[in-house]
Amino acid sequence: MKKKFFQSLARLNKKILPSFTKQQVDLAKASKFQMAIFAYKLWVTKNALD
Repeated sequence: MKKKFFQSLARLNKKILPSFTKQQVDLAKASKFQMAIFAYKLWVTKNALD
């Protein structure tokens, strides 16, 4: 149940949230908002793979 929720959330995030790798954003110079989005996407991906 939990895994399916995070998998669907990851698909939704991929469609809605920006991809920082495609924009070539340097994480050392990223704003706090960009870092928060990056951390959120990382957390969702980690939970979707477990």
